[in-house]
Amino acid sequence: MDYKAKAEEIVKKIKSDKNIKANFEKEPVKTIEGILGVDLPDDAINKVVDLVKAKLTADTVSEVAGKLGGLFGKK
Repeated sequence: MDYKAKAEEIVKKIKSDKNIKANFEKEPVKTIEGILGVDLPDDAINKVVDLVKAKLTADTVSEVAGKLGGLFGKK
């Protein structure tokens, strides 16, 4: 399984749907398995959960940094 590609797919869905995002925050494993439509082994699903959380955090930090840069006249 290409964990990185699956994580990117899931991140897009989470960002595009507030309900999915809320569900992911409450029950990440169940939400991801629902998005993928499969019940994955614990080691596989945990890798995907970790990648998705990391990507969401990185994107949030990047967005905040971009907004802060805009305050100081930087893009």
